This record gives sequence, C-alpha cells and structure tokens, in this order.
Amino acid sequence: QVHLVESGGGLVQPGGSLRLSCAASGRTFSGYYMAWYRQAPGKEREFVATSSVSSDTTRYASSVKGRFTISKDSAKNTVYLQMNSLKPEDTANYYCAAGARYLTDDPGDYAYWGQGTQVNVSS
Repeated sequence: QVHLVESGGGLVQPGGSLRLSCAASGRTFSGYYMAWYRQAPGKEREFVATSSVSSDTTRYASSVKGRFTISKDSAKNTVYLQMNSLKPEDTANYYCAAGARYLTDDPGDYAYWGQGTQVNVSS
C-alpha cells in the first residue's frame, strides 16, 4: 500500500508559479512511476506529467510541456510539480498518483491516488 498526500495548491495570478508536492509513504518508493493529473469542474481527469522514481525519464501532456516540470527527491519520498507561466485554464484539482506501468498516461494504470490539492489561476 502506498499513501500519497499532496500540498502546495493555492490562488495565483496568471503568469505566476506554484510548486506542488506529493509525499509518499508505505511501500518502498523506488520502482514506481509517479504522475500528476488534474481535474477541472465538469471535466474528465486529465494527465499532466509522469516520471520514473528510479531514473530521470519523464513525459508531459502537450498542454503543459515547457511550462511544468516534474521532479523527485527519493530521499524524502516526494515528487514535485513545478508550474510556471500559469494560465486560467490550469485551474483544477491536482492529484498525485503512483503505479507500476512505464510512463503511462492512462489513469487506470495508477493504483494509488492522493486526495488532491486545488490550484486556482485568476486575477
């Protein structure tokens, strides 16, 4: 069992930045692929980014590529999502997920999910 807790959400103006954190506990962190998803009201959950815990390989949604960066601190069992140049359309509840499938964007491949942290981009 892996327990995930997100933090770092909040209100930010367009063009601003936020860094989300996802702290993992339970089973060993290594060997998993960690991902960030987001869900806006009335919309389906959307893939944002994913990264291997044991290497530097990453994958991003086209909508965030070049603006968002996923990273990790294995010693702290924590994954981060640095979000720059934020836009109003980035407003959503952001979820952290953990799974064993290579860099997948299918939410069904992630067995563990956090409760989410809300990000609002507005002036």
